[in-house]
Amino acid sequence: MTSIRYKFSAFAVKTCLAAACFLTACDKDFEEMNVNPNSFTEPAIEPLFTNSIIRTVGTGTTDRNRTNIKYASGIMQYHATLQNFWYGEKGIVNSQTGNFFETVYTSHLRELMIVIKETEGNPDLINQNAIAKIWKVYALHRVTDAYGDVPYREASGAPEGIYKPAYDKQSEIYPMMLQDLETALNQMDAAKASFGAADVIYAGSVPKWKAFGYSLMLRLGMRLTKVDPTLAQTWVQKAIAGGVMQSNADIAKLAHISANENTWNWDARELKRESLPEGNQGLGLVKMGKTFLDLLQANQDPRIPFYMTLWEGNIDAKQGQIISTTTAADKQKALPNGYDPNTIATAIPGWKNELLRDYSEPNTATIANFSAPTIILSYSEVEFLRAEAALRGWETGDAQEHYQKAIRANMESATLYPNSSVANVAITPEEIDTYLAAHTLTGSQQEQMQQIHTQFYLAHYMYLDFFEAWSNWRRTGVPALQPINYPLNATGGAPVRRLMYSFEEKSLNAASVENAIKNQGPDLYTTRVWWDKE
Repeated sequence: MTSIRYKFSAFAVKTCLAAACFLTACDKDFEEMNVNPNSFTEPAIEPLFTNSIIRTVGTGTTDRNRTNIKYASGIMQYHATLQNFWYGEKGIVNSQTGNFFETVYTSHLRELMIVIKETEGNPDLINQNAIAKIWKVYALHRVTDAYGDVPYREASGAPEGIYKPAYDKQSEIYPMMLQDLETALNQMDAAKASFGAADVIYAGSVPKWKAFGYSLMLRLGMRLTKVDPTLAQTWVQKAIAGGVMQSNADIAKLAHISANENTWNWDARELKRESLPEGNQGLGLVKMGKTFLDLLQANQDPRIPFYMTLWEGNIDAKQGQIISTTTAADKQKALPNGYDPNTIATAIPGWKNELLRDYSEPNTATIANFSAPTIILSYSEVEFLRAEAALRGWETGDAQEHYQKAIRANMESATLYPNSSVANVAITPEEIDTYLAAHTLTGSQQEQMQQIHTQFYLAHYMYLDFFEAWSNWRRTGVPALQPINYPLNATGGAPVRRLMYSFEEKSLNAASVENAIKNQGPDLYTTRVWWDKE
C-alpha cells in the first residue's frame, strides 16, 4: 500500500528531523558524549503540522485534478467534457482511480502521524495533539467516503512497523472517527499553547479548532442518516451542543497567493494547466455542465456570473476589461454530459468542434483564480446540515432560518475571492435578499429536504468542493443527475458511487484488499459504501 512506501519526506528529514546520532556503547557517559549538541534530538512539530495541512489541502494532479476534478466534478455534472478520460462523468475505469488513496496515506498523513506520536501524553502539548487528531479524522474520512473499507487503526504505517495494514470496515471506522473527534475536542484547553503561526488555517486558535471539530462531527453524524438514524441523531446533537461554526468568520480555509506557483490554489492551477489553457481559445477540455447550469437558471441564481464565463473572460490580460460582459447570465451556455466529439451531434444537431467556443467555462478570475482560497469546511455547509437536522426534529432551531442562513452565508463568502467586487460579478446584498425571498422552505418534509440539498449542491461550486457534493448526493440523492450510458462505461449508465482501489495496493497489500472486497462487495464503481444504503 500506501504504507509500504511510507518514508519521511525530504522536507521532514532536512528541515525537521535532523536526529541526533546514537552510538551503541557499554558506557552510558560515552554514549552521551557522542550526542551532537547542535543537532535536533526531537522532531520540530510546528513545521511538520504546517506541511501536513498544505499536503492534505492538495498536492496537485494526483488528488486535486484526478480526483476532485476528473472524477467528482464529472460525477456531479458540474462540468462536462467531450473527452473520455474525464472518467467520472462517463464511468470509465482508469488506473488513476486509486491515486487519491495512495496520496492520502503516503503524503497527507506522513508528517501528521509524527506530530501525533511526538505530542501523545505530553500535558503541555495537549492542544497540538488534539488538533492533529482532528486533522487526521478530516484526512481519513474522505478516503473511507471514496473507497469504503480502508486502513484506519493501522493507518500510521511504517513508523510503527506496519507495512501491510489491515483494512477496517467502514461500519467500524465511522464510530471510531466520531469517538476520536469527541476525545480530541474534550482534551482541548484554550488556556494552553497551540501551534500559533504554524497553523495556517486558524493561527492556533483553540476555539476555532473546536468549532471546526464539532462541524466535522456534524458532517460525519449526518452521513449516517440512511444506515443508522439513531446513531446519526446522537452525534448530530452532540456536535450542535458542542458548538459548531457560527459565521463565515469560522470558515476553515487555506489562503493562496498568485505570486509563486508553489502557493497557488491547486484546483485553479490544474484547471488552467490542463482544462482551460489560454492557447486553446475556448476549445479547451472542460465546459460547464448542463445539469448544473439548468438548475442555476431555473432558480435565477445571482452566482452565475461569479461561477462561469465565456472563454474570453478567462484570458488573464483581459479579465479586468471584459469580465462584466463575458459573465452575463443570459450569455452562459452549458454542455450536456456523456458525449464525445463523435456522439455530441446526436444531442446538438449540426455540431462542429468550433461550437465549443460558445459554451461557458469555470471562471478563472474568481472561483478558479490562482489566489482563491481553498475552503476546507464552510459555515454554509453547517447551516444546510442544521436545516436538515431541524427538519428531522433533531435540533430546536427553525429549519427555514438555518436554510436561509446557509444560502446567505454562501453568497456572502464570495467576498473571500479575487474580483468579487467587479460589476456584474459581485453578488449584491439586494440580489441575496431577492433570492431569499423567492426561496423559502415549502411543502412536505421530503420536498423541503429536496430544496435544502438542491441549494447545497448549488452552493458547493463556490468552493470547488466537488468531493463533498458527491458524498452528500450519495446520501440524499439530490440533485437528480442525468443518466449517462456512454459506450465505454463500466456502470451501465449509473453514476459512480465509489472509487476503486489502486492497482498498486492490490499488488502490495493483496490480502487486505481481498478481505475488504469480501466484506463490502466487488471492487467496482457501482458498489456502495456502507453508509450509502439504498
